[in-house]
This record gives sequence, structure tokens and C-alpha cells, in this order.
Amino acid sequence: MKRSIFLICLLVVVFNATAQKVYDICIYGGTSAGVIAAYTAKKQGKTVLLIEPGNRLGGLSSGGLGYTDIGNKYAVTGLGIDFYRRLGKHYGQFESWIFEPSVAEKTFHQYIREANVEVLYQHRIVSASKEGTQIRSIILENVTVSPVTNKTISARVFIDCSYEGDLMARAGVSYIVGREAGSIYNESFNGVQVQPSKTPQRGNQIPDGVDPYKIPGDPSSGLLWGISDTVLAPIGSGDNHVQAYNFRICLTNDPANRIPITKPPGYDSSRYEILPRYIARLTVQDDIREILKFDLMPNHKTDINNGGGFSTDMIGMNWAYPDGDYATRARIQKEHELYNKGLLYFIGHDPRIPAPIRHFMLDWGYPKDEYTDNGHWSPQMYVREARRMIGEYVMTQANCQSKVVVNDGIGMAAYGMDSHNTQRLVINGMVKNEGDVEEGGLSPYPISYRSLVPKRTQCTNLLVPVCLSASHISYGSIRMEPVFMVLGQSAALAAVQAINKKTDVQSVDVAQLQQQLRTDPLSNGTQPEILVDNTDSSRIKVNGRWSVKKGGTYGPDALYASVQDQPRSVTFTPAVAKAGEYTIYTYVLPKISKASAVTNWEIFDGKNKKEITIRLADVIVNGQTNGEWVSLGTWQLPAGDKATVTVTNKNANGTIVADAVLLVPVKK
Repeated sequence: MKRSIFLICLLVVVFNATAQKVYDICIYGGTSAGVIAAYTAKKQGKTVLLIEPGNRLGGLSSGGLGYTDIGNKYAVTGLGIDFYRRLGKHYGQFESWIFEPSVAEKTFHQYIREANVEVLYQHRIVSASKEGTQIRSIILENVTVSPVTNKTISARVFIDCSYEGDLMARAGVSYIVGREAGSIYNESFNGVQVQPSKTPQRGNQIPDGVDPYKIPGDPSSGLLWGISDTVLAPIGSGDNHVQAYNFRICLTNDPANRIPITKPPGYDSSRYEILPRYIARLTVQDDIREILKFDLMPNHKTDINNGGGFSTDMIGMNWAYPDGDYATRARIQKEHELYNKGLLYFIGHDPRIPAPIRHFMLDWGYPKDEYTDNGHWSPQMYVREARRMIGEYVMTQANCQSKVVVNDGIGMAAYGMDSHNTQRLVINGMVKNEGDVEEGGLSPYPISYRSLVPKRTQCTNLLVPVCLSASHISYGSIRMEPVFMVLGQSAALAAVQAINKKTDVQSVDVAQLQQQLRTDPLSNGTQPEILVDNTDSSRIKVNGRWSVKKGGTYGPDALYASVQDQPRSVTFTPAVAKAGEYTIYTYVLPKISKASAVTNWEIFDGKNKKEITIRLADVIVNGQTNGEWVSLGTWQLPAGDKATVTVTNKNANGTIVADAVLLVPVKK
């Protein structure tokens, strides 16, 4: 009897020692979406593991993309806007949409610490094990040891937040790489596209007249590096070409923090031979901004992006990346790094580059205080697009243009349909780029929950908020870091609901999810802000004649008044759920034509009125936006709809705008 009891106890000990821990939610990819998803899920009381194949959190948002692609701030909600508010606090502002890589990385680590999220670094996926349509576990390889060791992770729900969609692919979910033909989804901007040259130079095309041959005019000498001998396919036709990658480059001109730009290993100036010919055809030949999108960051730093027809995009050299093995990807990333470093050196040192550009470039170098563990260069290549899931619903150009509006939106996008070039080839004897699309003017539009989930027949416990289900051209609008954070939060809440209700992700109650995003936008139980947009007809009262104008506003449009011969006003009446102290902000658009130098506001706190004047000259707009939130002060407000915020044309000497009012609860 004693022997039997001993054997049973021994078996229990062995079983407990070898049993695999099952997490509620496993998130693959420590991108901005991954961090936000992990924070959200953990705040909802779930056991969470965040897996990052590298050793840095935040993806592009901490990897150099500090000049945020906003589109429209109205589309950035929940923890997405919270991230930019946290950055604003660091810089002494309400929000900050331009920021240093190291500051962003520290901010992402704040989320991890606050929620006590378990993070597994430098482990990358090898395979996924499924039972029917359920992923039961994934196998990871530890890249820090040799020989490589494997680790198995089990979870109830998985979220793929990688830029490449590696978990999705290994789970057998359908996806596409490249561009659909325009005819598939009736899209006019998908597939092969060639933009005309413009004078003066605008966009990302090569000007007319740039010779493609090593010896100008001699085809027998061969093509310059980077030019394909492919014949241009029909406009709108599909292929597996991937829009170009680069790095978002952080440099500094602070001598105390600057490391000189030197020749990278294997430097070959012939790779940049097109550049002097390109510059010679430009209308303005001595401006660095004609070849590099040179955006300034705080503390004498930059976020340099591709700018123009020959720049940091390594066009046509990334097609093998999305489906490539890890060695192939590492090779491609290193090639892109060396190409970008070589370009910076070429611009600063080649005598054929105009002297003003060379001298400007030599003032800049790599920052000593950024990427200190990676040679002061970002470890995150700008993977603009890789795999895209083919899920329950495919977002298309029609969604971007609001011709089709889904009712299961769990986040919004608003950036223009943006595709970088995919190849450089010869057209009519000249160097030309192919693939560029820049179609803006979009109003904020909802992203379908169904575009985050695979087809039910393929996988029922996986969400994909980054490599989501979208056509190439619609993905060009959706693929922005603020949107990824919003979708990461939504995906995490959906995963929590699926676990709580013991259902598959396709059966999540989207109405409940939408309600949760509205009532608990920070996923931590704090009191939500109160927004009143001019489009909320039940919460505004218009007096006098105002016109509606779209574009460059907060939300779809704004109200404009430009005539002063009679009183005009717009009153915003917020629904205050809880009495308390609130800071009131209004959205100001200082860049509009013939704007009034002053705008008069009247605050009624339920008992007393007070007038406040905003001087337009005091409003500074930073980043890719036309407007800023401006504080109207902090007020004690009663519950209900007694308090009002009114803009008038009193003392105005030009156009005034009524756009949006925001009430932010003051934290005690």
C-alpha cells in the first residue's frame, strides 16, 4: 500500500514538472501593436506572454519613425492616443507626435511594467501545432545560444502582431504577398502604377531624361545598378512585387552627441550613380529635401524617410523578404542598412553632389545616445508591407473612400492610400520608378473586426491586427503605427471576450467590444474623456451662417465662418457623466486661409460664464497635422448637460473655425 502511494506521488511530481504552462493569451511580435495588446490583455486579468524575436520593444515606433503618420487625430483612440499623450508628458506638451526613438522605447516599457507583462526576447517562431482549427502551441527557437534550443508555448488564444505575419503563416492561414490586379476588388489604384514626372519635382518619380545606362546613350554598356530589365506590365495588373523598404534614420547635428558618417563595409559608389543624374534634372538642385525627407525631432535629431525618386528606399530589393527564411531576411536587412549608410556617405562626400547639399550633410552624424546596443543604427527595418491575411473580410479601396462603410468597426484609419515604389526600370529609354501611389483626402473610416480574424475554416483562436486582411492599396492607408496600436488593443479585448465566453474569435460580440472601447478606452477602468465633434448634431447648436469644409480638420469636417456682419456662434454641450474637474480643450486650425488672428470662446460651467481668447500666433503645430488641441483652462463641471463651450466671431478679423471640444478628467 505504501509502495502504491509512493508511486502515485512520484507520478504527480513528474507530471507537474513536465506539464506545459498554458497562457490565456500569447502575443507574437513586440511591435507597438504587440505591446499595447499585451498591456490590454493583462489589465483584463489574463495570463499573457509577449514574444519579441529581437531585443527591442515598439517596432517602428521606437525604431526611428518619430515623425508620426497621423492622417487624422480623430482616428487615433484609446491606448493609441494614450501613447502620444505619454510622449507629450515627457516633452511638456499635451500630446507629442514627433519624438526620439529612445523616448518611445522607454514609453513602451512603461506599459510593460505597469501591467507586469511577461516578455520573452530573442525567440522566433519555428512552427505552430493545431488541433482542428485551434492553435494549441507554437515552437520557438532561442537565437541567443548555439546550438539553437527550442521552446514550446501553449495558449488559449494567439495574437500575431509581427510585421511579417509569421505566426499567421505557420498556422496555415491564407495570405497574399504583393499586389492584386485592380480588377479583383474593382480598385483603380492597385496593381502596376507609373506616376508621371512633374515639374518642379514632386512625388517619388524620376524626372524625364535620366539616362539608365552605365555609359550614357550606350545600351551595350549595361544598366546602372538597381534598374531592372523587366518590360513594364499593363497598368493595374497584379504581381508579387512588394513596396520598397528602408530605414527611418535618426541622425544628430549636436557635435557633443555626433558620430561621423563613414564608409560602410563594401561601399560601392556605383550603386548611387543615378543620383547625380537625378539631381541634374531637378528644378532645385541644392536642397537636401529634394532627395531626403528630412524631418526634425526634439534634441537636434531627425527622422529621415524616403523623399523623391532616388532616396533611401532600396527599390526592388525586398521581394524575397516576406516569405524568406530568417537567414534570407537577415541578408536583405543588412543590404538595406549598408545601402542607406552608403547613401548618406555618398551625399556628403561625392564631388558630383552640389556643395550646399554636401556641406549640409556633413553637419549630421549618428547619435551616441540612440541604439547604443546596435552601433547607433536602428535594428528595425521599415517593413512597410509583407504578408496580408485573406480573412473573413477584406478591406479595399472602397472602404478607404467610404463608398462601403462597415458596421463592425473596432478602429479607424484616415491616412491616404500610400504605396512606395516596387521596381525601377526603363520606360521610353529613361529611368522610371513603378509602384508609387499617393492618394490622400480620405475621411476617417472604420476597420472591420472581420479583417482581424482568419476564415473560420482555417483558424478560430487567432487574431491578426498588423498583417490584417486588406488589399495592397487599402493596406497602404491602414498600415500606420497609431492604427496598429488601436487594432492591437481591440484584438486583445476580443481575445479576452473569446476566452470568457468560451467561443471562437469569429463569434465575438462586436457590439459588446465596441461598447467596451467607448466606456473603458484605456482598458484600466479610468474615467473616459468626453469628445464633442461638430458632426454630433445632438450636442451642438449653430447660430448664424456657417459653412462645412472637409479636409485638414479633426474628424470628417469642420464649421467655418468668415463674415463678421452679424453674430455667429457654435455651442458645444458635452454630456458630463460624472461631476468633477475637467481640462477643456478645443481643436485649433491655424493653417487655414485668411484665419482670424483671434478666436473668442465662452465657457459656462453651469453657474458662471467666462470669456477666453485664443491668439492664433501662439498656436504651434508640429508634425503631420493641421491642428492642435489648445487648452481653455481647467473647470469644475456638474453632471449632466449644463456646461457649455461656445465659439463666437466676436472681435474676429478673419475666418474662425468650430471643429471639436475635448474634456479631459483631471487625475487626482
